[in-house]
Amino acid sequence: MCGIVGYIGKRQASPILLDGLRRLEYRGYDSAGLALSNGRGIEVLRRAGRIENLRKLVAETNPRGEAGISHTRWATHGAPTDSNAHPHRDQSGRLAVVHNGVIENYQQLRDWLKTEDHKFSSETDTEVLAHLIGYHYDQSEEQDPVQRLVGAVQAALPRVKGTYGIAVMHEDAPSVIVGARLGSPLVVGLGADEHFLASDVSAIVAHTKDVVYLNDYDVVTITRDGFDVKHLEGGEARVTVSRVDFTEDDAEKGDFPHYMLKEIHEQPNSIRNAMRGRLSRDEATAILGGLQMTPQELRQVDRIILSACGTACHAGMVGEYLIESLARIPTEVEIASEFRYRNVPTTKDTLQFVISQSGETIDTLAALREAKRKGIKCLGIVNNVASTIARETDGGIYIHAGPEIGVAATKSFTSQVAVMTLLSLLLGRIHHLSSTDGLELIDELEAIPDKITDILKQAAHIKQIAEKYAHVDGMLFMGRLINYPVALEGALKMKEISYIYASGHPSAELKHGVIALVKPELPSVFIAPHDAVFEKNISNIEEVKARKGPVIAVATEGHPHIEKVADDVIYIPRCPSALSPLLTVIPLQLLSYYIAVARGCDVDKPRNLAKSVTVE
Repeated sequence: MCGIVGYIGKRQASPILLDGLRRLEYRGYDSAGLALSNGRGIEVLRRAGRIENLRKLVAETNPRGEAGISHTRWATHGAPTDSNAHPHRDQSGRLAVVHNGVIENYQQLRDWLKTEDHKFSSETDTEVLAHLIGYHYDQSEEQDPVQRLVGAVQAALPRVKGTYGIAVMHEDAPSVIVGARLGSPLVVGLGADEHFLASDVSAIVAHTKDVVYLNDYDVVTITRDGFDVKHLEGGEARVTVSRVDFTEDDAEKGDFPHYMLKEIHEQPNSIRNAMRGRLSRDEATAILGGLQMTPQELRQVDRIILSACGTACHAGMVGEYLIESLARIPTEVEIASEFRYRNVPTTKDTLQFVISQSGETIDTLAALREAKRKGIKCLGIVNNVASTIARETDGGIYIHAGPEIGVAATKSFTSQVAVMTLLSLLLGRIHHLSSTDGLELIDELEAIPDKITDILKQAAHIKQIAEKYAHVDGMLFMGRLINYPVALEGALKMKEISYIYASGHPSAELKHGVIALVKPELPSVFIAPHDAVFEKNISNIEEVKARKGPVIAVATEGHPHIEKVADDVIYIPRCPSALSPLLTVIPLQLLSYYIAVARGCDVDKPRNLAKSVTVE
């Protein structure tokens, strides 16, 4: 992984490829490269480091060509060097490949290819794939170079174990790009006398709004004039042309210095979008037609499993509290990467949700497929309407957060929590929640966006607190009940973008080991809204203060006495306990952001991280 952009048409390809790669920078990468078909052969340019290094090389060499493929690499096999960067050539040097994913049996293939006198110049699994496709191309008796190239791809990929999204070019077929996918997204962009190939639609949205999202085992051939999609094993594949629902401007920073800050400030609107058209005052409930389940079917559900990774898993943990408190249905959160390898007991009326912003997270997709193998009805909570998870689930809920470019998820978390709240309201009303309780929750939900706006107005205050603690090497995050997942999320954000070691804990667990870490140089962040355990949280804060540990508190306005025990306080507006995570997480996002900026970190592209994790 991480980003693929291809172009074939009547324009010079390199500016389009470089612009597309720039739009995919948010996915995380450590090298970049491109290959151009120039009429005489295929010219490959590669550079370790940022895209700017590749851009300078292109400016120096001025490569020409109206067809090309390009890539940003996030290292899996081999260090981020020029030689390990994509594209990679085959043994003949006439074929070039870019690849997202991981070839798990690359070593066996590499060893076999060496017996065929193949020599390798990199440490990557992708070069092995290039040689494998090239081998089958050279062995083919097909005379037409385009059919020969497609046939070589179809012959090579069944020998591969792992995941891939690839784009392939060959000097014998200069007017063709071949793409294929299994577990790693790939989309075809349609234009007039030109076509595009990309791993993410945001890379090509400046050029086209009409796209085809490829399915697993699809093999696509694109030319200037058209495209053709076949199944890996032969025969025509199912193709649907979709319309992109966001603009080029939606994927730009605007006046904000970073995507992350822009997306933090977009949360009032993204939460409104998550709720829009889904609240019924007449019935005092939520309307979630995408579930494709009747009230009778939902009432039969006796257990719910929520599977996700990272930030989405924390949103699922909030959802567990919400569903059990509002609907009284036993619910558990399973880390998606563990679910596929565990033998989780289920009942015939178990319902599973998989949660993923991108809808392409490989571990979450694997959890979905494992659930379906076991006959569990599985629904999705995703942001990307045309994603693999959205297509493979039996139904679900779109969060409608819009493009999220920053690697550290922010607005997708609150939108996921908002959707989990709607789901809990729906299930609660089906079971025992009264219409009065339902209407009260709807009123409070509709007030949340304006309350987030009020918190965002405290950005300068939060920035001051951040600068005060930007020098520390570690932080503790504490929360109780429904705000324990928020503590985990706050710690994750701090780790991701500031590189400060941070850990999240239930506040009451402080005395069961964590308190050994407390010292004057280690601040603790307490999420302490005015709820049923507020006084308990105050006692835990006192324990930290008694050991000279600095405390930052996130508290409910109207309770200024917390200032007597905490060193710094960030206030949130009043709201019901069930909705407090939608507010308490906002100060933690801003705190992480401003600490990262103060430390000089690359906020939108944290080291070693990728936005869409499509490898195990």
